[in-house]
Formats: sequence, structure tokens, C-alpha cells
Amino acid sequence: MLDIKYIRENTEAVRKAIRDKGLSCDLDRLLAVDDRRRQIQQEADGLRGRSNELSSQVGLYKNPKSKWYQEAIAKGMSPEAIKAEGDALQAESASIKQRIKELEDEERATAEEFRALMLTVPQVPSAKTPIGRDASGNVEVRRVGEPRKFDFEPKDHVQLGTALGILDIERGVKLAGTRNYLLRGAGSLLHHAVLRLAMDTIIGRGFEPVTVPILVRDEMMYGTGYYPGGEEQAYRCERDEKSLVGTAEVSLTAMYGDEILDEDMLPVKLAAVSTCFRREAGAAGKDTYGIYRIHYFDKVEQVVLCRADEAESEKYHHEIIANAEAVLQALELPYRVMAVCTGDMGQGKVEMYDIETWMPSRGDYGETHSASRFGEFQARRLNLRYKGADKKTRFCHTLNNTVIASPRILIPILELYQNVDGSVTVPKALRAYMSGMERIEARG
Repeated sequence: MLDIKYIRENTEAVRKAIRDKGLSCDLDRLLAVDDRRRQIQQEADGLRGRSNELSSQVGLYKNPKSKWYQEAIAKGMSPEAIKAEGDALQAESASIKQRIKELEDEERATAEEFRALMLTVPQVPSAKTPIGRDASGNVEVRRVGEPRKFDFEPKDHVQLGTALGILDIERGVKLAGTRNYLLRGAGSLLHHAVLRLAMDTIIGRGFEPVTVPILVRDEMMYGTGYYPGGEEQAYRCERDEKSLVGTAEVSLTAMYGDEILDEDMLPVKLAAVSTCFRREAGAAGKDTYGIYRIHYFDKVEQVVLCRADEAESEKYHHEIIANAEAVLQALELPYRVMAVCTGDMGQGKVEMYDIETWMPSRGDYGETHSASRFGEFQARRLNLRYKGADKKTRFCHTLNNTVIASPRILIPILELYQNVDGSVTVPKALRAYMSGMERIEARG
């Protein structure tokens, strides 16, 4: 959420952000509602002041024993005249109170519409963000590592995993429908090894591990910017007004909502491993093969809360990207970093980078990580603030990035580490987490 004062003073910049991000936002209606909201407040405040004056005056006119009443009689004013004036003031007071009630009713409706419209306003992207309509407008920043060249016909991850008995899509679908799977034996061990490597890496880099709820109140989804607009992608428990998270970012970012932190607490660096749930609504026919686009997965997420300083938040943005790269480098997987364009970055982000890892079966890089910085966007929604040394209270900046997500990352691991006999070599960085296992072979 943006500051309405910023929106008023930078209307054209916000209007451009709406266009560049390809979002639906009636900015003109928002400004009109904001104007009416302020008019109501101004009129109501004036009427309340007048009402208070009248209340004290009417009491004088109605009390024959008051000093004012006696002085009015002494000046030649008749009781009938005093009563008539008092009745007129009382009638004016009643009329004002009725008008105040009407304004309060309108104020409630206007405030509700104002908040709903404010939730649709996008964050203005960084000037460094490429302008583009969709993922085709993303710009490559750098590549690390070279894709493997095979001297035999490589198999894809489904062929490998099925033959090795470590991936069972058929029974996953039987249990839970399409886009579900089972990881078995060494496949499950590999999955957990990746997550443990990622957690050890991020903890070693100063992040606090947190175990978080994955079923959260809808307010947290609104606060982090997933609602409104993302309801169709979430698994919701409407009866309880809760949702299953699509990322631990929601819980980690929202945990300090409605709090004021001391500046010396910042930056807060948090990490969590959690199961993530996504309906993938509207993704029919897209990446349906294998375990690339699925309904549930486990992910290690990193979140940073820092001071409201553009240079500082940009510094932490590059830091969290480097954290994710460290895991990919430990796994010796080739990848590239992409600057995400305006049309592909979503509503709340100031700047975003994706990391894509080489996947032989796709003949291309596939997205495995997303790193985003939001400025104050999420913090304003969550009322997440800090008090500086100058005693002023400000909204934090928030950032997040994937450290690793599995089983998607198993696609490049299985495919790039496969051997001609169909076995898969376990990456050296994972062997300590798999009791020293060096190779995954078909069970006899």
C-alpha cells in the first residue's frame, strides 16, 4: 500500500506504474473518493464544533436560574422571547446532529471504498526495472556455470525418478489429483538434504531460523499483498477466514505486524522452511509435465526487515540474492540471474530478480528463485514500523527471496547429475545429509 499523500503528489508516476505493470486500478475513482473523504471530514469537524457551542447555549436558555437568563431578563428580554430563541437553537442543534449522522454513515461507506481502492494501487517500480509486458521482457543480468554436454541420450527427471523408484507421480495423483506426487526412498532423502543444506547456509549467514504457521488469517494475506487479487491461487478455509500460505514469506513478514520495533533491532533477518500450497488456477496445459508446476512443495524462504532507506534495502536485496546463489554454487548447478520486468513483477514490488537454473529436459533455464524488495508497500498494509534515534516512527522496508524450493530444484539435480546407466550421482554438498550416499541407483 502506498501513502495517499504520495499518490496525490505523484499521480502521474503512479498512473505510469499501473500501465507498466498491466494492472487494473481506477486511480481517478480513488482520488475522487479521497477528495470526498476529506470533504466529509472537514464538514463533520465544523458541524461538531458548532454542535458543542449550541449544546452549551441551549442549556442557558432553558435554565431560568442561570446568571445569563437573569441578565437577559434584566435587559428587557421577555421569557417568551428567550424561549423562542432557545427553541430555535435547539432545532438548529437537532438538525446539525442529524447531518452529522448522515455524514458519519457516508464516511463509513467512503472509508470502506477508499481502503478497497487503495489495496489495488501498485508500488512504483525502481527506475532500474526493465519495462515489459510479461516474462519475455525480463533481462538477463549474468550467467554462472555452463550447462552439461552429454555424450549419451539423457533422460528427463520423470524417466529417471520413475526408473529409480524415487518419484511416484501416479500414486500422488491417485491420492490428491493432478499436479501431485510422492517422493520415495532416496528421493525423499534428496529432497530433505537440499532443504537442510539451504537452512544451514542461511543460518550461517546470520539469519534466525523460525518455525511458522502455514495456515494464516486472511489479514496476513492482505497485509503481504497476496489479497486482493490472489484468492484464486490460494487454498482457502473460508469457514475460518484463513488461507494456506504459498510461501513462508507471509508468516515471516507479518509476524511483526502492528508493532513498533526499535531501530537498533534492524535489520531483522529471518528464515523458515515450510510447505507451500498453490492452486495454479489458470495454469492448465502449462508446465504440466513432471514436478515443475505442482500444488504443494517445500521451500526455505529468507525475509529481511530493514530501515526505510532506499540504499540500505537495495544492499540487502543483493545480499539475499547472493545467499541463494551460494546454495546453487554449492550444488554446482548452472544458473542465470534475470531482472524481472514491470509486467511480470506483480503489484507490490519495487524491484525483482529471478534466478533460473538450467534444466536439460526443458532445453532452457527454469525459474527456481524469486527475490523481491517492496519498499514500504507490505509494511504499510501490516502497520509494521520502527522508531528511529530521532524518535520518529517510520514504516520498515521488507524484502524476501527463495533460498531453495524442492522438488523443483530436483529437476536440474536429477537431470544434470544422471549417469549413462540411469543412476544419479549425489552432489557432494548433499552427501553429508544423506548418510554419505554417493549415488542413487535403482532398487533391486
